[in-house]
Amino acid sequence: MPVVRRVGRLVGFSAIACALTAITAPSHAALIMHKDLPLSVAVKLAEETVAACAAKGYAVSTVVVDREGETIVELRGDEASPHTMENARRKAYTAMTFKQATADYAKKLNDGNPVIRQQVTLPNVIAIPGGVPIKVGDTVVGGVGASGSPGFDDDCVGAGMNAIKDQLQ
Repeated sequence: MPVVRRVGRLVGFSAIACALTAITAPSHAALIMHKDLPLSVAVKLAEETVAACAAKGYAVSTVVVDREGETIVELRGDEASPHTMENARRKAYTAMTFKQATADYAKKLNDGNPVIRQQVTLPNVIAIPGGVPIKVGDTVVGGVGASGSPGFDDDCVGAGMNAIKDQLQ
């Protein structure tokens, strides 16, 4: 019978040791990995957007935000009106937040979508064309917005996005 007790004690000790090891062992939780928009790409995007509108005779501002909605780059073109900077920032933020072009977002508002009608009451959200999410594959890494060229903001942003498309891999 002493053998049984020793085995019992060993089994009990092993169970306790395993339980303590499990409690004190480091967690192997996976870290969340993501891509971020580098400053150099954000600067090029902003510069190309402003240049595209200037080539059409429009003085605009453009803003690029990161995945958190924080401003990375803001440029106010020569002769751009003061309000264009804030509009561009809000367009970039809205596009990033809702993962869609602000032109599409504005259409949903105009169609009377009740969710959009509530969302536009949030700070920094605006339903005016001229903002586009910046994506790497299907992942949104930021947003860009332009303001100051009525009816052409989307075209200017499109030209800027076209200039950096090969860098969004």
